[in-house]
Amino acid sequence: METYLLGIDLGTTGSKCLLIDEKGNLLARAVSEYPTLTPRPGWTEQDPEVWWIATVKSIRSVLEQSKVDPYKISGIGLTGQMHGLVLLDSSGQVLRPCILWNDQRTLEQCKQIEDRIGAENVVRYTGNMILTGFTAPKLLWVRQYEPQVYSKIGKILLPKDYIRYRLSGEFYSEVSDASGTSLFNVSKRQWSSEMLTGLDIPRLWLPEVSESPVCTTKVSKEAAVETGLISGTPIAGGGGDQAAQAFGIGIIEEGIISATIGTSGVVFAASNSYRIEPGGFLHAFCHAVPGMWHLMGVMLSAGGSLKWFRDTFGREEITLAQQSDLDPYSILVSHAQQVPPGSEGLMFLPYLSGERTPHNNPFARGVFFGISYRHNKAHFVRAVLEGVAFGLLDSLEVIKQLGIDSREIVLSGGGARSEVWQRILTDVFGKPTVTTNSDEGAAFGAALLAGVGTQIFTSPRDAVSKTIKTEKRMYPGENRAIYQDYYPVFKSLYSALKVEYLQMHTLVEKYAV
Repeated sequence: METYLLGIDLGTTGSKCLLIDEKGNLLARAVSEYPTLTPRPGWTEQDPEVWWIATVKSIRSVLEQSKVDPYKISGIGLTGQMHGLVLLDSSGQVLRPCILWNDQRTLEQCKQIEDRIGAENVVRYTGNMILTGFTAPKLLWVRQYEPQVYSKIGKILLPKDYIRYRLSGEFYSEVSDASGTSLFNVSKRQWSSEMLTGLDIPRLWLPEVSESPVCTTKVSKEAAVETGLISGTPIAGGGGDQAAQAFGIGIIEEGIISATIGTSGVVFAASNSYRIEPGGFLHAFCHAVPGMWHLMGVMLSAGGSLKWFRDTFGREEITLAQQSDLDPYSILVSHAQQVPPGSEGLMFLPYLSGERTPHNNPFARGVFFGISYRHNKAHFVRAVLEGVAFGLLDSLEVIKQLGIDSREIVLSGGGARSEVWQRILTDVFGKPTVTTNSDEGAAFGAALLAGVGTQIFTSPRDAVSKTIKTEKRMYPGENRAIYQDYYPVFKSLYSALKVEYLQMHTLVEKYAV
């Protein structure tokens, strides 16, 4: 009998739903967008109710497009934005808008946690240093500034797990998403008693946690009426967006690393054992593959750097694209082919919104270095592409220091579709790079996890082997040696400017309009 799998990705800008068959073929997809609230500068929030409305709309759209009998949907996998704080009262009602992963209000609370627990202990208990985007400091912020809300808390959920609650009426999470809360013992794959006790947070507020493929809940009768799904359809644990994304492109064993170029850039390495980077430069989370972990380096402005350049200096390319029905990025990137590797001494530091790995500096900013009369727009475009590649190499180098190396790098995200950028990445990394047939991101990985949980696939390896194929493989070329010479200069520039970054931030704050 034909069988199908549903993947739901609760992203930052919208709820994406896709339906695939057991071979991984895409039958239908739909995205329903929703707004982000910014009540104050640096704050980002969303109303969980709009998530649910958008998710219902996307599910119904996929069912209508595909004409698939909902009875033939074997399982549902969930994924989405990590770190968000959803607060419910004892009756399951939302108490306030969700504070999102990119909200920056909690610098004070991060310091409070480090003072209370100890910075080294936080890394020891959770595998990660405390960051403003994580869940725990958001909870302390609510305790400090919204005590009337805090006093009514009955349950704490992550964003995708709120959708699980609306689909099933039950409270569950899974290990990969829970890893990003600063309340989870990543080594033991359970909530951290040390963090909960140290921060005076009741364990009863937190949901039960499973491995990612495990089907812990089922679609309720009420949700079936709203969505068009069948009551009793199994719902797998799913995964945080990066773990599900990695699963969906086959990063399920040590020795294969992925580099994803979206707005941000992520270097993701599966690990057979629990490893942490002592300085906290890498995230150490549970993988969506049971019994495995992953290390993750994050740069904040990867594809975002190219988008900024396009929006700021690419009006000509945007107009040409509109007139010729082409992609403005393709036109822009094609300029880079006119310029030799190294951009004739022009270098770009891609820190437009600060940087996470390996510098963890919110005050770092973008820099073009080495500008001369020789340089034109093509040089600047190539310098942006090369600067992002060098920034991703920073993460690869840190991961390598922990004993994880790669045979090849799997590329994904919008940047991976550019042959020019793939060539630069391949030569900068000094490793073969590959792209795959899987370009639906985390939602596809979530659907595969549901397939493992419902035994459509016998194992994660079985899921990957039956659905994911290599499309394009590229090997390092003669330009590799050139980039080896340029990379040390790239690394030294951050160190040379570190003090000035802070000084400039102070001046900007002082004279802000």
